[in-house]
Amino acid sequence: MYGGDEVSAIVIDLGSHTCKAGYAGEDAPKAVFPSVVGSIDQMEVDDPANTENSGSGNDSKNTGRPFDSEKTKGKRKLYVGSQALGHRRDHMEVLSPIKDGVVVDWDIVDSIWDHAFRECLLVDPKEHPMLLAEPSSNTQQQRERTAQLMFEKYEVPALFLAKNAVLTSFASGRATSLVVDSGGGSTTVAPVHDGYVLQKAVASSPIGGEFLTECMMKSLESKGISIKPRYSFKRKETRPGDFQTVDVDFPNTTESYKLYSQRVIASDIKECVCRAPDTPFDESAYSNIPMTPYELPDGQTIEIGADRFKVPDVLFNPSLAQTIPNMESFADIAPSVRGLPQMVIESINKCDVDIRRELFSSILLAGGTASMQQLKERLEKDLLEESPQTARVKVLASGNSTERRFSVWIGGSILASLGSFQQMWFSKAEYEEHGASYIQRKCP
Repeated sequence: MYGGDEVSAIVIDLGSHTCKAGYAGEDAPKAVFPSVVGSIDQMEVDDPANTENSGSGNDSKNTGRPFDSEKTKGKRKLYVGSQALGHRRDHMEVLSPIKDGVVVDWDIVDSIWDHAFRECLLVDPKEHPMLLAEPSSNTQQQRERTAQLMFEKYEVPALFLAKNAVLTSFASGRATSLVVDSGGGSTTVAPVHDGYVLQKAVASSPIGGEFLTECMMKSLESKGISIKPRYSFKRKETRPGDFQTVDVDFPNTTESYKLYSQRVIASDIKECVCRAPDTPFDESAYSNIPMTPYELPDGQTIEIGADRFKVPDVLFNPSLAQTIPNMESFADIAPSVRGLPQMVIESINKCDVDIRRELFSSILLAGGTASMQQLKERLEKDLLEESPQTARVKVLASGNSTERRFSVWIGGSILASLGSFQQMWFSKAEYEEHGASYIQRKCP
């Protein structure tokens, strides 16, 4: 049991797309920044000037596994945060620490936490208990590694790991619900009963916001529209209101950084113009839909038609992605990927008969991708058609898109500030006495 002073806990939700961090008891996270980092392998760089201008980068000297195992094990410099990533550097690769919901690079996670504490929140982690959100499928090994890093490197006084779905459920004031969390890297459907995730019924799919962004990019490319990254041009004002775009060439820019910069723009296009169609997408029905204009950073205006509806419909009908040119890589996994309504019904059917009615009537939408217009209405409509007659289907989503995007973090903020929760912490003394494996008992 942790009986610390009255200091507020820090809540961190490290998602596959963004990391959210802030103080317990507040209604929104203080810091939100990308979960990817820029990395320059020090062996590769001959000119030290490239690494000097670190912006708000993270200067912890990380000796880690370089991204190519063939390279000699050298140092790499990591750049964390939107500002540091927005600054183009020669030979900078963009790396993600998370693959399929599992941490594959702990050095990067460490640098992200460090950035959150020291650069964003300006706190000393030794003085604050930490509540970390984790995916429902987190393994014991991953949880022990998290505890080890937090207690040994950051010397936190207490720690608690809470499941994403449980926190989303708490954020809406429910102990039992079916959480549909559509984030950057994947979509997960998890039933929560009395504050616990029913693991056997969790369903997940690799289709998340990043996959939809990829569909949007490939679709635009097939129409001859190329997205120019912001660093690749300069705009000059020739006369008031008239701009001329001049291309700038940076031969040492890595492919991964170019792709990251293009995805930032494609993601914005998706968020601005897309909305879920009321009925399953049909090419002929949407062929003469009015076009929506979007101005790209380089000044050219593009028109987006049927793709506004086609891209979001991939969530409901994954096989639609195969009709988009250059999405062939998806064909291998396509047969096993289910649409949202199927995942929801499959998940509820794996639960005990007694709680199915309650789950059908409290389906919670959460995550950045769930903020898409008309998604709630479409999911409810599809479920009404496919669910049993007796079920009262109710899809709930906060009207506020901030609450929807940050529902996991908000749930953590509420939980960590409850008086009754204070005896639940896994304290440093318990860690020293029982070791990292004790986390399984303290945070079931």
